[in-house]
Amino acid sequence: MDSVTELIEWLNGIVWGPLMLVLILGTGLFLMIGLKLMPLARLGYGFRMLWRGREGLGDGEISPFNALMTSLSATIGTGNIAGVATAIAIGGPGAIFWMWCTALVGMATKYAEAVLAVRYREVDDNGNHVGGPMYYIKNGLDAKWAWLGTLFAIFGALAGFGIGNTVQANSVANALSANAGLQIAPWVTGLVMAVLAALVLIGGIRRIAEVAGKLVPFMAVAYLLSGFVVLVLYAGAIPNALALIVSEAFTPTAATGGFAGAAVWLTIQFGVARGIFSNEAGLGSAPIAHAAAATDNPVRQGSVAMLGTFIDTIIVCSITGLAIVVTGAWTSGETSSALSSLAFETALPGIGSYVVSLGLAVFAFTTILGWSVYGERCVEYLFGVRSITPFRVAWIVMIPLGAVAQEFLNFVWLVADTLNALMAIPNLIALLLLSPVVFALTREYFSQRD
Repeated sequence: MDSVTELIEWLNGIVWGPLMLVLILGTGLFLMIGLKLMPLARLGYGFRMLWRGREGLGDGEISPFNALMTSLSATIGTGNIAGVATAIAIGGPGAIFWMWCTALVGMATKYAEAVLAVRYREVDDNGNHVGGPMYYIKNGLDAKWAWLGTLFAIFGALAGFGIGNTVQANSVANALSANAGLQIAPWVTGLVMAVLAALVLIGGIRRIAEVAGKLVPFMAVAYLLSGFVVLVLYAGAIPNALALIVSEAFTPTAATGGFAGAAVWLTIQFGVARGIFSNEAGLGSAPIAHAAAATDNPVRQGSVAMLGTFIDTIIVCSITGLAIVVTGAWTSGETSSALSSLAFETALPGIGSYVVSLGLAVFAFTTILGWSVYGERCVEYLFGVRSITPFRVAWIVMIPLGAVAQEFLNFVWLVADTLNALMAIPNLIALLLLSPVVFALTREYFSQRD
């Protein structure tokens, strides 16, 4: 096992090295400039389209609103609680700053992904609209690039069982078993999640979208309200916390308390990596959900899609990160969800740990549902619609297996990080090659509208 871990660590160091960070941030920055800052300037328009998108506006299986909720169900998960905490525990408070940077340019990336997903989507043998990086590579680029689409589908299918399944189940089981007031056995947690997931997956993307459309807004608001209470209680510490986040983003983070200290490169690396893990901008996963949206224009759906990154990282992740910093929990030596629990428990004794544990459970469950759509579409692209049922069975079986593998939590996180990068590479290449299409569609749409 040690040799396998060392191999994955070596590969992780390569795929999350300087070249990958430049590719992710550079692609987002290039798209943001090419779009003339449209994702930021049209943020209000995106929210209006989200509100109007509660009902279908064209061809597709799910409403634009539920498409975003399905996307958010996959992104608002352990990355927002355990992932943010891990970034701070290893990289220090400065990691939050780099998560913000990743999210701001990631809005342009997420917008472009959704525009291309709707523009180049297809209708499969079951009559469903399918799309995503593998389809806009196949239908938007020359045949010589087709191998990139296949590569993405392979990485996406494999990544789903890590980032979207076992990581989520493992984190929930760990949080619920470690909570002194709950102490639920991991196998019980895994079994219950598997049964609930099976009941939803039977209905396919329509049922998943319906569940996400109701559960995601509720769970997000509940968690945010709890986080706001923590920040109100520590309001006096917020200015210093913000100053600390900015200053330590560019200077080595000194050791303090249980925190071992971190170099600037480590701060950047974990800030960007956990930011991508949380909001998935550039991975190419979210456009798979947006491709099924009932919309009559790619730009309209892209305007809705870019809100996912803003809501996930700029809002939800910031609440978790600020809570950890203002309470001083980041110097405790804790990591992952235990660090987030400590921060909330410090501010809200007796109930804080329950907020994090139950929030993590609900977040992770919806992530499992959302990522099942992504994995299913990748497998369908590779093997056709006949592969959907076997995939769903395998997906459900892996949930309890991931839940009981407590001793492999760090290894699972490592594998998930590596697969994230491997997914991103073909998608980012496609975004750069197809960027003229995104720019042209955007100019045409807003020139007519204005």
